[in-house]
Amino acid sequence: MLFCYGTLRFDAVLRALLGRAPQQSLTSAPGYRAAALEGRVYPGLVAEPSGGNASGLVLTDLSNQEWRILDAFEDARYELRELPLSNGQSGWAYTWPGGDVRADDWDAAQFEAQHLAAYAARCARLAPRLRAGQPKGQ
Repeated sequence: MLFCYGTLRFDAVLRALLGRAPQQSLTSAPGYRAAALEGRVYPGLVAEPSGGNASGLVLTDLSNQEWRILDAFEDARYELRELPLSNGQSGWAYTWPGGDVRADDWDAAQFEAQHLAAYAARCARLAPRLRAGQPKGQ
């Protein structure tokens, strides 16, 4: 299971990258927050021991090929970690190791209104390279 707290929560992004929207269910990651990142429209999942609870969803039926696509898509600074989730299960999440973290949380509604269309279009342009096992480039 992959816990998604940022841009991968949006079906438009998943469809652009994977060609489909995998099965999903809502959950959260206690002890974490989806932090806004300096100079980026996407967030980073960072530890928030003082009561954070990052909302998101889990993708429950990713194929091995889809995992490879998402691994290639994510920023090289992300670290894939297994986290306990509020649904009582654990899931893998792309966590942010630090740096460029703003004090405010990432705003999914603002991203959807201002950036989702262009972001999904960029993902669609990158997808053929990712599916072919090539680096995403720019």
